[in-house]
Amino acid sequence: MDLKTVDHLLTTTRAVRKRLDLSRPVPDELIAECIEIAFQAPTGSNRQGWGFVVVTDPGKKKALGEIYRRVFVNYAQTPQAEYEEGDRRHDQQPKVRDSATYLAEHMGEAPALVVACLEGRPPGRGSQAGYYGSILPAAWSFMLAARARGLGTAWTSMHLVHEREAAELLGIPENVTQSVLTPVAYYTGDGFKRADRLPAGELTHWNTWGSHR
Repeated sequence: MDLKTVDHLLTTTRAVRKRLDLSRPVPDELIAECIEIAFQAPTGSNRQGWGFVVVTDPGKKKALGEIYRRVFVNYAQTPQAEYEEGDRRHDQQPKVRDSATYLAEHMGEAPALVVACLEGRPPGRGSQAGYYGSILPAAWSFMLAARARGLGTAWTSMHLVHEREAAELLGIPENVTQSVLTPVAYYTGDGFKRADRLPAGELTHWNTWGSHR
């Protein structure tokens, strides 16, 4: 296995918002290929209860994008996490807010919107990790496969505030839970680089919380 290529994929799969190419169509076959790969992800008890809804109909994309935009408007008016100067996240926040606002305004214009779903409804608190663990890895695999093929995605879940409205729009049964909504488009520019993250060593605890190497 070419670790250099694999590591590059894993460390450069960014949330693509402002660099989505809204004018270039994405072949259905390419999206289907990414979903095929996603279905090799782990699944609890081998249930394979996942389902991906690919939305390319202009009217449905617009309606789903409007649901997302409505929620974002309310979200943007609530206090957000603040970081002290010197914290790298402090300098990143304005850029993140700007790109998030752009995505909210243009979500419905993406060539395709993909909703990752799972059969059933979330169980009690103690079992939710196992439940969502059967769909979130598949959604991430889809995004990695898309990145490898020159497609941009962005992990979002904000529309879930109005999940039933989205379900009615897309004909999703009541016993199916939506988990992730991502736009899918070719991206503009040459590519992506590693993000400026917090040091992994400071957030890695060995045997006991607070014990670092």
